[in-house]
Amino acid sequence: MFLNKAIIIGNLTRDPEIKALPTGIKVCTFSLATNRVWKDKEGRKQEAVDYHNIVAWTKLAEVCGQLLHKGDKVYVEGRMQTREWQNKEGQDQRTTEIVIDNMILL
Repeated sequence: MFLNKAIIIGNLTRDPEIKALPTGIKVCTFSLATNRVWKDKEGRKQEAVDYHNIVAWTKLAEVCGQLLHKGDKVYVEGRMQTREWQNKEGQDQRTTEIVIDNMILL
């Protein structure tokens, strides 16, 4: 048995970008920031930010493109996916994204 599930609550770092593929299928991309807060060994408060690339397809892409804006707090749920390609210089590139199937504006 395998499970690939990601659940993130974070703030949009930029407005969503929506595009239509040549086939007419819509895809929407945006980035979420999540904060972590903890105390170090000396008891000082520490904070770190993680950034997550999010991808939505078809009807959910259209909804995200219409409703979401930079700074919004949002819940997303989906699966992790890693893509690989070669850039113009022939160098291998890799990115990990969360392909969502559920989104709730908070």
